[in-house]
Amino acid sequence: MSKSKRDISTVIIVSRDQQQSRSLRIPTKHIYRLKHYIAFVVLLIVSLSCAVFYLHRQNQHHEEERQRLLRQVLSLKQQIPEPDTVNRAQVYIQGIEAKLKKINSYLTKRGLKGFSVKSVGGVAADTSLSEEELYSSYDDYLARVLTGVAFTPMGYPKVSDLTSFFGYRGDPFDSGRGEFHPGIDFRGHRGDKVTCTANGTVISAGWMGGYGNCIRIRHANNYETLYGHLSKINVKVGQKVKVGDKIGAIGSTGRSTGNHLHYEVRKNGKAVNPISYLRLN
Repeated sequence: MSKSKRDISTVIIVSRDQQQSRSLRIPTKHIYRLKHYIAFVVLLIVSLSCAVFYLHRQNQHHEEERQRLLRQVLSLKQQIPEPDTVNRAQVYIQGIEAKLKKINSYLTKRGLKGFSVKSVGGVAADTSLSEEELYSSYDDYLARVLTGVAFTPMGYPKVSDLTSFFGYRGDPFDSGRGEFHPGIDFRGHRGDKVTCTANGTVISAGWMGGYGNCIRIRHANNYETLYGHLSKINVKVGQKVKVGDKIGAIGSTGRSTGNHLHYEVRKNGKAVNPISYLRLN
């Protein structure tokens, strides 16, 4: 069985001036399929256009995302303190910690319990201040507190029980009479050390009538402390003393019925109740 001849169509192309012509021999089936070819080409063009549009949109979206991330990074960078600010804040923090340790030292030397601070600031902090200004204000405040604690009589000159209190009491030498006791008395043994309760200057050190061997120390803000009936005096007039320094020893000199320490706090020359100064609050 012989093959059939292929169906061939001839297409004649004539120039505009009709001077020349050209013929093409094309299988007839391709002419019939021309609309399918055109549809395929159109579909291909549409598909490529959609792909280009999609890629363009994706690229635009990525650029917008990149710009957003850059803005976030810039914002975070602006929130990070400059090295100088961090260093200055650290200096203030170290200063605050040093002052707190010093205050604790003054308290423990007076026989009082120290305290700890886990964080500086709180809900009452002025949020209108910068971090550096806030640390600076706390540092200044603690400096004032430190000065007050150092130079204000506070705590125990001798850590022991009290045997007599401030105010009127019966006269230990005459049970039929009353007397005003201008201080408080601490129990102790002869030779037990006596420490000063605030920084100051010794203004009197020696025999003082009924007080026996007695020491008077002047402090800031018109405060004065008195330590009486001592068996020994370890300081001299004009000497500068600090919190916790040993200034003498317990005894029973002067108008005394036994070994103890008589302690007074005076404000503007007038005796005040020392009980109010034994604790920080």
